[in-house]
Amino acid sequence: MADDPLIAFVRTVLGSDVPILVLSPHLDDAVLSCGALLGWAGRRAPVTVATLFTEAAPPPYTRSARQYLKRTRAGDAEELFADRREEDRRVLELLGVDWRHVGLVDGLFRRLPRVRPGTERLARLLPELAHVYPTYRLHLARGRVAAHDAETLRDAGETIDALLPARSGGLVLAPLGVGGHADHVLVRTAAERSGRRVVYYSDFPYDQTAAADTEFTGRHRLVARAWERDLDRKAELIRGYRTQAEALFPGGRIPRAPEVYLLPEAGTETVRRTADRLPGTRARTAGRVP
Repeated sequence: MADDPLIAFVRTVLGSDVPILVLSPHLDDAVLSCGALLGWAGRRAPVTVATLFTEAAPPPYTRSARQYLKRTRAGDAEELFADRREEDRRVLELLGVDWRHVGLVDGLFRRLPRVRPGTERLARLLPELAHVYPTYRLHLARGRVAAHDAETLRDAGETIDALLPARSGGLVLAPLGVGGHADHVLVRTAAERSGRRVVYYSDFPYDQTAAADTEFTGRHRLVARAWERDLDRKAELIRGYRTQAEALFPGGRIPRAPEVYLLPEAGTETVRRTADRLPGTRARTAGRVP
């Protein structure tokens, strides 16, 4: 175990007592994907979880947003997100790590800076016309950041600069974007452009049914490493997100899966072997909540 490259890497970082900034797209992603490592690292170094997309918006909602609210048994998105922020605060405080809710609007509810002239009235009847991602499956989950999200991407980059100054020498944990959710890809892109030292985490539970972006992992020469310490408590932490857990894990069964992190390893692994080490086409065990 002591020779595992991931543990050696983490120990090197923690041995320097440098800060770790964990970028969480939504109000559960960091714990879903990194909960075991967070508990271990939080006892050894300053750890901050920064959740970027922590706000909803008032109606009218798109059809995809209404379906999400139905799945989570919520009628009002802003009230739901207030509950989600409180859930996240409680769980992260149990882990003993610092937290920040950045306040960007979730992709399901993110509106265009301005609607096309002449469509204002129609957009009230057809909200999709006023949203950056009109639908979930055809837009938000396609693995691409919309051109209209350029300002959001800048905000994410500025968040990294503010919470982890370049002189700190700290480490960023960022989502790999498995599953193709635009919010996850946007956070990954901000981390990639930040100039910081970055380790990418495989997005659980979406990595149970979807494969990683091999173009991205190959370009950065990333190698997957499993983290299996402190997994026993993780299901309990995930259940702390009560508004999401039932929709994510129908029947209440949360798989005990190792966390997967991707480190750069110059030239010692091929792209094919990297892809083979990633979770990909296993049997479906979880639903997807945006």
